Amino acid sequence: MTDLAIARATPLRPIAAIAAKLGIPADLLEPYGHHKAKLPLSLISEQPQGKLILVSAINPTPAGEGKTTMSVGLTEGLNRIGRRTTAVLREPSLGPVFGMKGGATGGGHAQVVPMEDINLHFTGDFNAVEKAHNLLAALIDNSLQNKKNTLGLDARTVRWKRCMDMNDRALRRLIVGLGGATGGVPRETGFDITAASEVMAILCLATGPHDLKRRLGNIFVGLRHDRSPVYARDLKAPGAMAVLLKDALKPNLVQTLEGNPAILHAGPFGNIAQGTNSLLATRMSLSLSDYVVTEAGFGFDLGGEKFLDLKCGYGGLSPQAVVIVATVRALKHHGGTAPAGLKTSDADAVRRGLPNLEKHLESVQLYGRRPIVAINRFFTDSAEELAVILDRCRELGLPSAVADVWGHGGAGAEALAHLVAAEADVPKPAHPPLYDWAAPVEEKIATIAQRIYGAADVELQPKAQADLRLIERLGLAGLPICMAKTQKSLSDNADLIGRPTGFTVQVREIEIAAGAGFLIPICGEMLRMPGLPEVPAAESIDLDENGEVVGLF
Repeated sequence: MTDLAIARATPLRPIAAIAAKLGIPADLLEPYGHHKAKLPLSLISEQPQGKLILVSAINPTPAGEGKTTMSVGLTEGLNRIGRRTTAVLREPSLGPVFGMKGGATGGGHAQVVPMEDINLHFTGDFNAVEKAHNLLAALIDNSLQNKKNTLGLDARTVRWKRCMDMNDRALRRLIVGLGGATGGVPRETGFDITAASEVMAILCLATGPHDLKRRLGNIFVGLRHDRSPVYARDLKAPGAMAVLLKDALKPNLVQTLEGNPAILHAGPFGNIAQGTNSLLATRMSLSLSDYVVTEAGFGFDLGGEKFLDLKCGYGGLSPQAVVIVATVRALKHHGGTAPAGLKTSDADAVRRGLPNLEKHLESVQLYGRRPIVAINRFFTDSAEELAVILDRCRELGLPSAVADVWGHGGAGAEALAHLVAAEADVPKPAHPPLYDWAAPVEEKIATIAQRIYGAADVELQPKAQADLRLIERLGLAGLPICMAKTQKSLSDNADLIGRPTGFTVQVREIEIAAGAGFLIPICGEMLRMPGLPEVPAAESIDLDENGEVVGLF
């Protein structure tokens, strides 16, 4: 059965019944139909008592390694063994849904539902982010058009683009303002996908309406002709932007296939932004549950590091357990197996790929946490291949378990759940940060590259050096770092699989995300606006004669 067929075959409970599991009275819900609801921020405790569990992964294949599926399955497993647990996850972006990767609600018997609604528009949070982002873009161009141009903004320095929630490579670079004197000021710009918007990153780090407006006001727009900075607050934009985000600020309650609560909220990209759900959703889940399972986008080198150094740094959080998801197919990929051979049993290839897993496990331990390895089982995996991973984890003295959550849901994760609960129940101090935010920018970048990626060195290219000078002049050098690089490799080169060594990370430029509160070193050709594949998933998505969605996966 397809993911959609499995989701439809499972009767859903009324959303009020799911809320009751968390002790939330029905009159506090803002229902969106029968199976979705917005939750008020008043549900967040000052001192949340739940135990946070982070799920990350090794460097994935293009199809991903099933972090969301494993997060949902682990949530089901923990509830099955008597631990009151909530999943707190990101919302899907329409780009991957209609592109190549598909939706982001998990898979098989480990899904959050209603699957179609969550993957398609949901409660409108992405639309709100898009509108708020584009309102600022319109105000910028309106300021340039104004004959007085009271801000003195230099159109050549404007960094703010527009955004939309769809993969469309034709929009990456554009000229706007054509059409004569009434058409605006001609300048070069472009579009980002909504998940890559700084507004999305801000939504995920804001602690409430006041902090949201403060962060929106701190968005760096560009420079005046006298080279002084212009921020969104100078355009009087934050109030109206916050109005558009008023409802989007509230987390969304849905359910898993086994009727357990799941809170989904926002969705920044993992290789451009912080790649995790909102701070508000996480704190709310910790206020309502004994255990909370969350995930961080892509491998631990991107999502895990950003979660621990950015989100936890701003939110005062610290996970009590860290799970690293590995798959036989990804380890064979890192062992040099071509895509055509990933379904063929090859224990030696798995063994050759183990160094990639080992590096991520070492990185987790830099934060004072003992990682647990979750092997996401596929039906093509052989017992010999699985034994290679389990044996290596045993040699390293680290707990591990095979979990067949796609095929069996929570029942397939009970062994893993026992390991995770045992680890989470051991009291731990807050994890140490990888670097001091007050350190020089180059030192912070080098620390991440060398300690997490295994790089030998870092080189700032001329554009990045110029950006660094501007950052220092604006007094923003004390912000933390949000690295932007390929998710396919520990390095900044997607072709370097396994555990590369001796490489130099090339930083092409450094973007300023002063509203979100971090700096973004761009390594390689990172795209904020992806394109569609040759055969996009959109070609298979349709409505049948009964008006039901088909082809969604």
